[in-house]
Amino acid sequence: MLTVFGTIALDTTRTPFHTVERTLGGTATFASISASNYVFTSIVGIVGHDFPASYLELLKNRVDIRGLTISQTGKTFHYDSSFSYDLSKRTTNNTELNVISNYQSTIPEEYVDSEYVYLANNDPLQNMNVLKLFSKPKLIICDTMDFWIMNRRDEVIKMINKVDGIILNESEAKLLFKESNIFTCARLLGSIGPAFAVINKGENGSLLFYDNEFYPLPAYPIEIIRDPTGAGDSFGGAFIGYLSQQEKLDSKSLKNAMMHGNIMGSFAIEDYGIQKLANINADDIKNRYEKYKEIFSF
Repeated sequence: MLTVFGTIALDTTRTPFHTVERTLGGTATFASISASNYVFTSIVGIVGHDFPASYLELLKNRVDIRGLTISQTGKTFHYDSSFSYDLSKRTTNNTELNVISNYQSTIPEEYVDSEYVYLANNDPLQNMNVLKLFSKPKLIICDTMDFWIMNRRDEVIKMINKVDGIILNESEAKLLFKESNIFTCARLLGSIGPAFAVINKGENGSLLFYDNEFYPLPAYPIEIIRDPTGAGDSFGGAFIGYLSQQEKLDSKSLKNAMMHGNIMGSFAIEDYGIQKLANINADDIKNRYEKYKEIFSF
């Protein structure tokens, strides 16, 4: 079993072309739906009394929701953001923590022995607390973002020290270490404790640092991009989901995990919110994987 811990949100996303209000989003949502294509996945998080029943049903159809808490008094986490004309830069308009601000995480007894744990972008203190609830996972991967780096940097560092791998984007890595060179950032991430670090660079692909070596991988080419929201979380879910199928952790399995991460991220950005991600199947992933491999054949 893979257990994903993070936010389940109602997102308002604004682009120069379209706006969607209070659509299903959140780091755990994207990561768990993405991962469910590879492994039995459970989700741990909290939503409010305003969380639509249709969204709850959508999650129930894709993942195990026994770890989902529904507050009868508070509202669901809400994130409002805007993208630039080229969809490469995101600006936070408003963040309403709501039910996640004082969330004391618990997990069902059936989740305790989860072999794989993904700590999605979330409060690093909550991530470290929920990690204590598991017996002995084989693989733990975490993510973070600029909000936590700026406000709880020490806790972010402590969290990274407790995991086997970390996935974050280029600007976050540079912010964390106040460095301008992505390779330097990758080495510094590795020095904190994780066996590997993945730095995502959006349309420029991703960079893996493992066993003192760098492995760059281009992004899967997409012509129509509607909403970059959740691309990184979808990458992370597919990444650990693929690794859960492998017998060992090595450079080959990590490189293939990056390919699957980029593939699921490419699906996520083709529509608003989780609309595209929630409506793909194994054949869609396989076909895109085969086309992806052709890129490297010349």
